[in-house]
Amino acid sequence: MIMENQVFQYIDKQDGGRIRVLYVDSDRACLYYVNIDSVTSMPRKETIEKIEAEIKNNLLVQIKDPYITTYSEDKLSDLQKEKRDTDWEIVDSFWQSSKDQLLNKKGREKKIREIAEEANLSIFKIKKIFSRFWQRGMTKNALLPDYINSGGKGKSKKLSKNKVGKPRKVNLVGEAIEGINVTEEIKKIFEVSINRYYRKKEKPSFKLVYDSMLREFFSDRYVENGEVKYKLWDKSRIPTYQQFYYWFRKLQNLEKDITFRESSKAFDLNYRPILKNSTMETDGPGTRFQIDATVGDIYLLSSLNRDRIIGRPVIYAVIDVYSRLITGIYVGLEGPSWIGAMMALDNMVADKVEFCKSYEIEITKEQWSSKHLPEIIIADRGEFEGYSVENLTNNLNIKIENTPPYRGDLKGIVERYFRTTNEKIKHKTPGAILKEYRQRGDRDYRLDATLTLEEFTQMFIKMVLHHNHKIIDKYPMDKEMISDELTPTPINLWNWGIKNKKGRLRVIDRDIMRLNILPKGKASISRAGLKFKKLYYSSQKAIEEQWFVKPKHRWIEIVYDPRNINQIYIPSEDGRQYEKCYLLEKSKQYKDCILEEIIFQEELKEELIEWEANEQVQYNIDLDKEIDDIIKKAKKEKQRTVTQTTSKAKKTQGIKENRKLEKEIKRMEEAFEIGREKKEGIVKAFNGADNNQNSEEKNTRHLTLMEKIKKQRDEKLGK
Repeated sequence: MIMENQVFQYIDKQDGGRIRVLYVDSDRACLYYVNIDSVTSMPRKETIEKIEAEIKNNLLVQIKDPYITTYSEDKLSDLQKEKRDTDWEIVDSFWQSSKDQLLNKKGREKKIREIAEEANLSIFKIKKIFSRFWQRGMTKNALLPDYINSGGKGKSKKLSKNKVGKPRKVNLVGEAIEGINVTEEIKKIFEVSINRYYRKKEKPSFKLVYDSMLREFFSDRYVENGEVKYKLWDKSRIPTYQQFYYWFRKLQNLEKDITFRESSKAFDLNYRPILKNSTMETDGPGTRFQIDATVGDIYLLSSLNRDRIIGRPVIYAVIDVYSRLITGIYVGLEGPSWIGAMMALDNMVADKVEFCKSYEIEITKEQWSSKHLPEIIIADRGEFEGYSVENLTNNLNIKIENTPPYRGDLKGIVERYFRTTNEKIKHKTPGAILKEYRQRGDRDYRLDATLTLEEFTQMFIKMVLHHNHKIIDKYPMDKEMISDELTPTPINLWNWGIKNKKGRLRVIDRDIMRLNILPKGKASISRAGLKFKKLYYSSQKAIEEQWFVKPKHRWIEIVYDPRNINQIYIPSEDGRQYEKCYLLEKSKQYKDCILEEIIFQEELKEELIEWEANEQVQYNIDLDKEIDDIIKKAKKEKQRTVTQTTSKAKKTQGIKENRKLEKEIKRMEEAFEIGREKKEGIVKAFNGADNNQNSEEKNTRHLTLMEKIKKQRDEKLGK
C-alpha cells in the first residue's frame, strides 16, 4: 500500500531518479509526486495502478527518506528560524486550502500567481518555497536553509553606517525611500510603540501607530506661538513603514494584541486553540491520535520471585480518533512519565507482528497493521508539557495539543477505553482492586496477586486485539460506510478510511523515531573520555578523530536511554545517523544499571564521604599530635645522650661506617631465627656505653662490637 510521504527510487534510470509521494487520491485512483533531486519540481499526477505495477516489477523501490532530520531548536540560528518561519507562513496559509489547485497542472500557474501577488513575492520565489516543502518531507523544518554547507555559521552580520537589505526603492516623484538599519535599539522603540499605541481598546490603525511612533521618537520638538510642534527627521534617519510592519509581524504576539485591543474573553472565544477530539474533526485515519496513561487496578508479582509483590503496572495507550484503533501501547513500571510515553510512541511505529511475537502471541499483519505517525497527538499537559516536544513538531511535523487541567473529557475516547479495560481486569484477574476502601476484616486483595508483568502484558495485548475487532456502539457512520455494508469495528474503520478517506498516515524509520523521542543531555570531553552523569564513555569516531588528545569542543550533545546507560548516542548533524558510545572500563561498576540507580549510588557515596568528614578531621588531628609527641621524646633523648662538646666535623665523620654498623644491628634484630632464642644485649651494649669516653675508647668499643657481629654472622653461616 502506497502511503503519503513515502520515497521511492527508479532503478532502471541512469540518474537513479528519486520521487516523493505527496498525496494519494483514492477516489480518483491516482496519486501526486515530485522529483526530489531537481532544483525545483512541480507535482506530477500518476495512476496508483501504474506505480503499484512498477513496485511489483522492481522498477521502483522504496528507500529511506534522505531528508528526514533531527534538528535541535537551540542549535538553529535566529536567521535560520526567521527564514523558515517566513516561508512556513506561506505554506501554512495556502497548502491545505489550495491543495487541489497546487497539485494539478491545470490552474497551478494561476494559483501561484495569486499567491505571489498576495504575499508580495515573485512567482519564482513561491515555486521555490513549495518545491523545497514538497521535496524535503512536507514538514516545517523542510524549509530551513542549507546553512550547514555555508561558512559563518551562527555569526550575526555586523551593521555599518551603510544601509543593508534590498536595494532602495524610488517613489512616484523620483525620491529614494531610504530607511535605516534596524538595530536592537530600533527594535526596542518598535516594541515600546506597539505596546503604547497599538494595544489599546480604541483599536487604532497601524498607520496611525506608525505616525505616533515617528512623532515620539523620530522628530524634534519645538514651541511656536505657545503651541508644541514636531519637526520630522530626514528620511535617511527614520525607519520606513514597511520596516515597522515587517518587525511587527515578526515579533507579533497575537494573544497579547487581541487581549488588549478587545478582551481576554474574545481571545478565549474566537482565537484560542480548539482542542475538540470528536470523530467529525478528523478526515481519516492518522489525523488525530490520543495518548493517555493509567495505573492498572491490579497488583503484580515479581518474575524473579513470586513471593514478592511489585505493585501496580502503568498502562499507556495510543488510539486513533477516527477509527478507535489502538495504534500503540506500553505496559510497565515507568511513569506516568515521559519515559512511559516515549515507550508508547516507540510502540506506535513498531511492527505489531514482531511485537506480539516477542510475547509468544502469533498474529497476522491484517489483525493489527498500524505502524504510522499521525498528524496530531492529543495528550496530557504533564508528560508532553514538561518534556521538550520541539523534535516531534519540527522534525516529524506532528502537532501536539495539550489538554487543560481537569479536562479529561477532551480525551474521551482513550479515557473510556481505560475505564472499560479496568472493569474487565477487576472481574477477571486475581489481585485486582475490587473496591477503593477495605473494611476491617476484609481480605487484603494484594495477597491474591498472581500475574507477573510479562503475563499481564500478554493478557493486555489479547484485550487490545479484541478491542480492535469489537463493534463500536453509536459510531457516527457515513452514508458511504453504510452503502459499503461496513461493520463499525476499529480495524474495519481503519482499513476503510485508508482506502476512502484523506488520511494523514506516514511511516518512519524506527531508529529516527527513537532519536527524536529519547532525552537529551550534554557530555563533557577531556583526556579521560566523554563524561556524562559521572560515567566515562568513548567511541570509534572519537578515537579516530583524536577528541581526547586535542578536543575541539568542551561539550557535545548526546541522547540517552535512562534505562540502559551502557551506551549513549551522538546524533549527526544531518539528523539521520548517530555515533554509539560505549562505557569505559573505569565505569564498568555501573554496567547494566538504570540512571536512577547510578544517581542514587553517587549521591549515597557523597553522603558517606560527607558523613565521615568530621571523623577524618579528628584522625588528622590525632596523627599530628602523635607525631609531635614522638619528635619531642626524641629531642629529649638526644639532649640527654649526645655530648655537646663534640664538634660538628666529628659528628659528620664516619656516616658510612655508622650506617653500616646500624644496618648490621637491624639485620640481627630482624633476622628470622626459627627455633632459636633472640640474641640480646648488642643494642644495649652499644647504647649504654659511657658517652664521656674519649675517641680512642669509642673506636675500641666499635671494634669489639664488630668482632661480635662477625662472629655471630659466621656462626649463622656455619663457618
